[in-house]
Amino acid sequence: MIRFLHTGDWQLGMTRHFFSEGVQERFAQSRFDAIRELGRIAEEEDCKFMVVCGDVFESNLVDRKTVSRALEALKDVHVPVYLLPGNHDPLDAASVYHSAAFLDRKPSHVHVIENSAPIPVDEGIEIVGVPWLSKRPMKDLVALALQELEPAVDKVRICVAHGTVNSFSPDPDDPALISLQAVEKAISDGKIHYLALGDRHSLTEVGDTGRIWYAGTPVSTNYSEVKSGFALVTEISEEDAVAREVNVGRWKFIERKNIDFNTEEDIEALRNWFENLENKERTVLKLRFVGSISLLLYGELEELLDQAREIVGAVET
Repeated sequence: MIRFLHTGDWQLGMTRHFFSEGVQERFAQSRFDAIRELGRIAEEEDCKFMVVCGDVFESNLVDRKTVSRALEALKDVHVPVYLLPGNHDPLDAASVYHSAAFLDRKPSHVHVIENSAPIPVDEGIEIVGVPWLSKRPMKDLVALALQELEPAVDKVRICVAHGTVNSFSPDPDDPALISLQAVEKAISDGKIHYLALGDRHSLTEVGDTGRIWYAGTPVSTNYSEVKSGFALVTEISEEDAVAREVNVGRWKFIERKNIDFNTEEDIEALRNWFENLENKERTVLKLRFVGSISLLLYGELEELLDQAREIVGAVET
């Protein structure tokens, strides 16, 4: 069995409009801390390498400081790391991966996947990457890369890609959708043994082969994410594949809708709920109230929300 760490969607340099300056810096630092935590897990789990399945950076326009801090964090990862350009950081003319800030500081064990030629990463192990070369490809890049492959003989081949699988898309006419059928056929034909995906921020198994997964983002970014804050330690052979989740993230985005709010008891219930929240400094809240309250209770509510904003990452109402 071959063991590696599957992650993606780091989106280093991401900002959130509802964060104050201090909270934004805390959020940014958590993303660099996550790189080091992923490196610790990879070493502890005896992983051969790590794949980062797209959107390493929030965009190709991130500042030099973000690039430098990312590469400094990657120095603390003691396994080979393979970075895949995604839709946020495509390998176009303005690519961050071609910038002096990146090239001058890139550690030797960090590799950028620039094309779909098979990459030997260890004895009997190959990676086939599918990098984005623009922000809006007009074809299924994964199907195109798989089409060019011969069956893997006496080796395990891992495909590293980014994008939306057609079974999850609300837009069936998007030409860049990844065909699940094409991937499953490539697995059946022995062309690849595992598809490591990025783009979907929630940890998600795709299909029923056990060999197609989104690892999700290691640091939560939005209320809509079902299972973010994870990565996958994956063991794979020609005969079997086992993907095991590991918890990395420390941030939580919590949305509560239709909070019934009419009485003093409702104020107390909300206050108790706030008090019982764990890891408040890394929690972001969106609260939506329904009901009717007096001006006095409204004042108490505003005071409670102001107190919460002094502690939690942010409160949106």
